[in-house]
Amino acid sequence: MTNLHTRSKTGSILLTTGGCKIHLFAILIAISVVLSLQSCKKSIDTVKPSEILSLPSQTGIDVHTVLTDSGLVNLVLSTPVIETYSNADPPYSEFVKGLRVDFYDGKKEPIAYVVSKYAKYFENKKLWELSDSVVVMNESGSKLETEQLFWDQERDRIYSDRMVRVTGEDKIHIGTGFESDSRLTTIRIKKYSATIYIDNE
Repeated sequence: MTNLHTRSKTGSILLTTGGCKIHLFAILIAISVVLSLQSCKKSIDTVKPSEILSLPSQTGIDVHTVLTDSGLVNLVLSTPVIETYSNADPPYSEFVKGLRVDFYDGKKEPIAYVVSKYAKYFENKKLWELSDSVVVMNESGSKLETEQLFWDQERDRIYSDRMVRVTGEDKIHIGTGFESDSRLTTIRIKKYSATIYIDNE
């Protein structure tokens, strides 16, 4: 049984789902449920229609989401602020102060993580945009660093046209543009700039 527990300053909620394969989209749903419990008081006659459309429909502060499977932690998502714009075209959620996702896979310590200073999620497209000091560490220990990347959930594809630095066990690859699967098991750099060999001795 897979459990998804989301906590913010406004309270907490526990969601239970069948199956063990849950994507970050499920986490966003849990966050949205928490945010729907919040309310914002403002006199209707002082708000213009154009102002309403430009404001976030939901806001969460200090949100932490924990995904567990059979009592073991699989991942933890943390963000200082999430703002959801349901009235925008297309609708999106914005992580204006960034986010961090730690993957545990039932272990006591994280085996992988993703961190960025800014993130945006387009619900209709199932598309994530991470930018500003993006770092991805996969379970094999390879680290990817870039200023912007996109994650297409439906196609299970991560890609970017920005400069990228991939650090492995014994070498560093630097180039511009890349694409990979979501676990970074097969990274393809489009334009190589340099390969730096690491002396571990």
